Amino acid sequence: MNHIPEYTLNDGLKVPAIGFGTYSLKGEAGVQSIASAFDAGYRLIDTAYNYENEATVGRAIKQSSIAREELLITSKLPGRYHAYDKALVAIQESLYRADLDYYDLYLIHWPNPKQDMYVEAWQALIEAKKRGYIRSVGVSNFLPEHNERLVQETGVAPSLNQIELHPFFDQAKQREQDAKHGIVNESWSPIGRGNDALQDILKDENIVRIAETHGKTPTQIILRWHIQLGSIPIPKAGSLQHQQENIDIFDFELNAEEMQVIASFNHPDGRLWNQDPSEYEEF
Repeated sequence: MNHIPEYTLNDGLKVPAIGFGTYSLKGEAGVQSIASAFDAGYRLIDTAYNYENEATVGRAIKQSSIAREELLITSKLPGRYHAYDKALVAIQESLYRADLDYYDLYLIHWPNPKQDMYVEAWQALIEAKKRGYIRSVGVSNFLPEHNERLVQETGVAPSLNQIELHPFFDQAKQREQDAKHGIVNESWSPIGRGNDALQDILKDENIVRIAETHGKTPTQIILRWHIQLGSIPIPKAGSLQHQQENIDIFDFELNAEEMQVIASFNHPDGRLWNQDPSEYEEF
């Protein structure tokens, strides 16, 4: 296993440059998948209240021989609990389900701008951090204007923003604006989420050629692209083989021409799941 670099977030928390997504991993099969991810070398694990698998993640942690302090566990606040008091209770419930004393990262899952309570939710996360429920507070799917408002109204910038980021949508402007506040980006579904268009990229002759040049797979090439953009990919994989493949991306580097080949797939609005944060409302 390659040495995994770390980012230091704007509040001092150190996080690995790649994580493991757990969306849809549930029950005993989910526990086993997460356990094998630990074996593959993942230490940053991503879940959410609405994934309904925080208990699965917690069980995998309890069964692991890895010390809790070596793991970084992320969960997320759902839209229906943006009210301050409800948010604090939801965070406590997240901890109870996972049987954890704290989360390393806790994010507001979506801004839900129509209900316009994300600043209140953010204030609750800040309070939860003071109480020791959370080590670092961040957001997910927040646009630059949402983050600007958080900073202006609370004085606290998110440490991390988890966003839709893939070759069709490289989020250059978002990444640039987040960087101004020291916000690290994290890529959800970095190689697709059952999306045929993204899967077709893995078969593209230019991507295949780059992969052959480096002795890697097309999936590894795309994940390496995320790394070189400065965003933390959190791919999900059920099997140990794919988990090991996804994490084995730190022993080579794409050159400028190869990065440009991947950049050529980008579209001004390349969102693939019809989830525009300026309109999308999460329950």
